[in-house]
Amino acid sequence: MFKKYYSITKPGIIYGNLITAAGGFLLASKAHIYLSLFLATLAGTSLIIGSACVFNNYIDRDIDKAMARTKKRALVEGSISGQNALIFAGLLGIVGVLVLVLYVNLLVLYIGLAAFFVYVVLYGIAKRRSVHGTILGSISGAAPVVAGYCAVTNHFNGGAIILFLILVLWQMPHFYAIAMYRLDDYAAAKIPVLPIVKGPRHTKTQILFYIAAFILANVALSLLGYTGYIYLIVMVLLGIAWFWLGIKGFKIDNKKWARKMFYLSLIVILSLSVMLSIGSRIA
Repeated sequence: MFKKYYSITKPGIIYGNLITAAGGFLLASKAHIYLSLFLATLAGTSLIIGSACVFNNYIDRDIDKAMARTKKRALVEGSISGQNALIFAGLLGIVGVLVLVLYVNLLVLYIGLAAFFVYVVLYGIAKRRSVHGTILGSISGAAPVVAGYCAVTNHFNGGAIILFLILVLWQMPHFYAIAMYRLDDYAAAKIPVLPIVKGPRHTKTQILFYIAAFILANVALSLLGYTGYIYLIVMVLLGIAWFWLGIKGFKIDNKKWARKMFYLSLIVILSLSVMLSIGSRIA
């Protein structure tokens, strides 16, 4: 039963977000590693994210039932009751709030609660009704890197804003690639993702726009002195490779190309987190 409850927290989402949170934390801390603060930030953040994901699983039971990749989730199959899932989500959220209040700072708590509200409420509603639901999802997904950064600084400055923009701009092509690769699932669940509403070609054009903006945001982070030039070179080269694959998408089978774009986006975000971790300490 433990595995069932663990699965409805969407651990893949938690781990992915913790990687970016760690990157933001280590960027702000520079050469000084505050281990207790670091662990508390990751623990509190993971609990808030887990709570949001369980609530999202509960809300999306009807959608999940219609999609091949989600129809075996515990809440869809009934191996966990809706009531128990809500209790579990509430407990995760309460413990997460306590950890952030007692061991981190109130700014990180506010960031976490704002992201929670956007993901569970705004995104939960918008993704069923509008093609712009993806944007709301990207806002909540950009919160962990900002939370990690602000855990150290305890104030919201230009670095936090740029990190937020970088993560929003990364998520849009990442999500669009998933939408194109899983197009049949989204169509079955009647979710109005961009490839369904506007078509694959328009989606590919949007992907290129967001990748270009992602590259520029990374340039800004270095030019404003938050990271060194090694970070700049690595991230620009990765961004160009991502952009080039995006261009090739106009001549390649949609699903095969979308899968490649998805996997490359994972390499980009992992590299981003690593470079953020060391980017302020190397030239």
